Amino acid sequence: MKIGLVTYAPEKVPGYDIHVFYSKWTNGEVFPAAKDMQNDVTCFCDAKALREDPSLVAVSPSGPALRKNRLFNFSFDYVCPTHPKYQAKVLDYVESLNKQQIEGVTLNLYHFPELEFCTCLRCTELRKKSGLSWTDWRAKTVTDFLKEARSRVKGTFAVEMFPDPIMARERFGIDFEAIAPLVDYFHVPLSSRDYLTNYWVDLLARDFLKILKKPVVVELSGEMLTDEKAEALLKTGSYLSRHGLMGVLLLVHDSENARQIARYAVNNSVFRDWLSKYEFPEMNRIIEDWAKIY
Repeated sequence: MKIGLVTYAPEKVPGYDIHVFYSKWTNGEVFPAAKDMQNDVTCFCDAKALREDPSLVAVSPSGPALRKNRLFNFSFDYVCPTHPKYQAKVLDYVESLNKQQIEGVTLNLYHFPELEFCTCLRCTELRKKSGLSWTDWRAKTVTDFLKEARSRVKGTFAVEMFPDPIMARERFGIDFEAIAPLVDYFHVPLSSRDYLTNYWVDLLARDFLKILKKPVVVELSGEMLTDEKAEALLKTGSYLSRHGLMGVLLLVHDSENARQIARYAVNNSVFRDWLSKYEFPEMNRIIEDWAKIY
């Protein structure tokens, strides 16, 4: 199993195998390509674009896909994924990244906001013309966008998965079977403020491994750690290391945050004894490699 980072800083950290840089954020900020890294692009969540042009928003009979719409539990503000000019903007950015020396591109939030979206006039007309059911049309729309994005990526291509292994196609238009031939691996974020309770991470990771037909990496949140949270994070990663994942990625703010996690693991004899006692050979190997550096 590989160990990696998802980071807001375009710098690689010794001891980590995979480096993913957030190059386009949900707030609309866009950054130059991070060289020799996987660049992660937020597609259809863009608070800045929606402030500048509110007509971009995805809509439903229950209102727009905005955080302020309390009928839904949205963490971000969503652009309609069929808007041609905004689609072109995202695809042009993906293409611009690939003119640089990057490892590849990961896409996130490339799908519909939820089950009721989008019912704008354009989406309504496109669905009618397709002759498909609501669910099938939305799934085809998302898959077609990913096909177009894939054609513009010269390196590794991955997509983040909204962490719902059962209802993803109905809720978001994410068709696991259709997407699998397009990607090199699936990226599943299982974010939390802490992992003091962690059985749900193990459960969801195993479900996705059974369903998805390509390698899987799981992302865990590693920001703003106390010692207690760091130990819980590392133990959660240890349980994941038993399941045949391609890798575990740790979401961090920057390189020092990543070094903090490695140093904690190396210098915590109680945690290292726990690894040996309960036999986590993959995580033991990672910590031993970190010990050579930290």
